[in-house]
Amino acid sequence: METLQADIIIIGGGIGGCTAALAASKRGKKVILTEETDWIGGQLTSQAVPPDEHQWIEQFGCTRTYREFRNRVREYYRRHYPLKEEARRDERLNPGKGWVSRLCHEPKVALAVLQEMLIPYTSSGRLSILTDYKVTGADVDGDDVRSVTVQHRDGPVKVLQGHYYLDATETGELLPLAGVEYVTGAEAKKDTGELHAPEEARPQDMQSFTYVFAVDYVEGGNFVIEKPEQYEFWKDYRAPFLQHQQLSWFAPDAHTGGSKEFAMFHHEDLWGLWDYRRIVDPSLFVEGAYEGDISLINWPQNDYWSGSIIDVSDEDRAKHIHESKQLSLSLLYWLQTEAPRPDGGKGYPGLRLRGDVLGTEDGLAKYPYIRESRRIKAVSTVVEEDINANTRDGIKQVNDSVGIGCYRIDLHPTTETNTFFYAESYPFEIPLGAMLPVRVNNVLPACKNIGSTHITNGCFRVHPVEWNIGESAGYLASFAMEKGVLPREVREDQALLRKFQALLVVEGIELKWPEVGPI
Repeated sequence: METLQADIIIIGGGIGGCTAALAASKRGKKVILTEETDWIGGQLTSQAVPPDEHQWIEQFGCTRTYREFRNRVREYYRRHYPLKEEARRDERLNPGKGWVSRLCHEPKVALAVLQEMLIPYTSSGRLSILTDYKVTGADVDGDDVRSVTVQHRDGPVKVLQGHYYLDATETGELLPLAGVEYVTGAEAKKDTGELHAPEEARPQDMQSFTYVFAVDYVEGGNFVIEKPEQYEFWKDYRAPFLQHQQLSWFAPDAHTGGSKEFAMFHHEDLWGLWDYRRIVDPSLFVEGAYEGDISLINWPQNDYWSGSIIDVSDEDRAKHIHESKQLSLSLLYWLQTEAPRPDGGKGYPGLRLRGDVLGTEDGLAKYPYIRESRRIKAVSTVVEEDINANTRDGIKQVNDSVGIGCYRIDLHPTTETNTFFYAESYPFEIPLGAMLPVRVNNVLPACKNIGSTHITNGCFRVHPVEWNIGESAGYLASFAMEKGVLPREVREDQALLRKFQALLVVEGIELKWPEVGPI
């Protein structure tokens, strides 16, 4: 068993893990970053989710490095892809022209750009990245973690020792191993005071997760997959809270509580789901570069809410992973064979599964899209009334801001009560107190596992916010080492807090919003 040492150990190579590594490496710290899959990047890559962003993202409302990432993605297409001249000159190039984001791009491009941003530090040896390693244990002494153990998918085990340990895993995997107090699912109203919290806590009632898949569409082609083993079940499945079958052109409407109708492609007054998360629009590229559009299928129809994969047995986790994959494959088969078309026909057999786009053989993403993680019990917790535009009349300013974010409260149907919730929200500031565990000294959250609630997690789970959280966590661990203090002391000492916030500003992290309204 090999033992490796570094200043900062980051478990989880998703968005937050990458930016934490970037920040700590910039501060001259020796960093080890581990990742369960063979792709760093999380939502952007292994989960295959184009960025969910707010309406001002091109002007303000994100860190300087997040803007750099976005610019590099566009430049990557200009350097390497056969774009038409008009597209090449477009400062706001959107390669897929998807309507979920102003920058719908391929996961492999995000991977290349993240690796490019980190390569100065991996090249120098300051940053070591261990892919295909999953955290399996932690050595804890009272309120401090002494080491963590990670295991490669092929068996080898490594012990990692550092001053600070950052949890940037998609489900907060380090927290229970390190004895960090945390919550899952829906908290009780008596605990959070939130208007829309349930009367009783439901730790297993968490948002659905999704296995995203990639397909292109070749008119006249026939690429129908083998009928999935659970297809008959999913074809007939209708949850009690739905007014429609799950495999249909209808989706839950959180605004009304009813159903909203869509179509494959835009048709009359129906929005088309096909270009919702489209990542390649052939019209932007030279003639013949692509046989057809490429789209990532992360739709309401393949949200899986039949059970959670957090704090359950290995058997239950495997069951839910398998069923969620079957749901996604069943959606594809339904789209290819039975989905009603406006012309009265059925099915789009020209849909072709594109595992090569996601680096997998089965055509599904390497990892499920996780909307809700374990969340630390924090020194301060962001609650609904801090954000919901219906409960306040402006942006809440916090003294200990370490960044900003903006997204509506958007909860997908949950695993026990099948509750979904949507509310306009004000842009928000990220409190340092929400990044501090109530007890453990040297573990920090670095993604959507911070001190938010089941409700406010709906705002904190999106790409630019997770990017900011990870970056600030990397700087916080570095700053605490440099000053010889604990992270919580940075918040408690106003002079230290102001110095830390000044560091963040110098590094391009915005701490305050201009005057803007809710979204």
